[in-house]
Amino acid sequence: MTHSDVHGVIVVDKPPGVTSRRVVDSVSRTLSTKTVGHAGTLDPLAAGVVVVCVGHATKLVDFIHQQEKAYSVSFLFGRSSPSDDLETELTIESDPKHPSLDQVVASVSNQCGVIQQLPCVYSAKKIGGKRAYKLARLGQSFTLKPKEVCISHLGITSYAWPKLELTVVCSSGTFVRAVGRDIANDLGTTAVMETLLRTAVGPYKLTNSLPLAAITPDESGQELLKGAFLPL
Repeated sequence: MTHSDVHGVIVVDKPPGVTSRRVVDSVSRTLSTKTVGHAGTLDPLAAGVVVVCVGHATKLVDFIHQQEKAYSVSFLFGRSSPSDDLETELTIESDPKHPSLDQVVASVSNQCGVIQQLPCVYSAKKIGGKRAYKLARLGQSFTLKPKEVCISHLGITSYAWPKLELTVVCSSGTFVRAVGRDIANDLGTTAVMETLLRTAVGPYKLTNSLPLAAITPDESGQELLKGAFLPL
């Protein structure tokens, strides 16, 4: 199989602790082609769907990236961090509030629909040509502007303080970490994201994904990718 006859989309299940770049590199190495790209970065700490486009399908990257995305996510109340997750140092509240389920339900509903969301400080947003997370790591102060996003679904799957588990369907550009941050702020407390699993990007589902570990640079890996490609 050569690069000239490989065109299509493959859904990869990225494990936590791995970059989206590594997913692309694995597919590129196995297929012996450099015409590979992903339709939307997934943070290293997160797991789940990374849509990889190969050959002519790379022209669809921007289109796929703009599709709605679905997640399963867990947050921990009563603690905060600069990155709004477990990547940076935690600050534990000495006397945290314990919101009731009814209070959480009301706050969750406030986050649904078209909202103005303040991006996370530790993000890839550009400030004067530099990534916000790089400036944050250098201890530099800066101001981010709220951005309009659409959260079409927020469902509570479990709540037992301090953990809140949600399912989320949202527009491209939504910060899921910020959803928990803002729910907590509305409740008079703080929260960090504990885990994040992306379950879909548009029509591309986790249930149809290929584990990253299965993409090996040998004949068996190539054959597996052949069968996993979604035709254009």
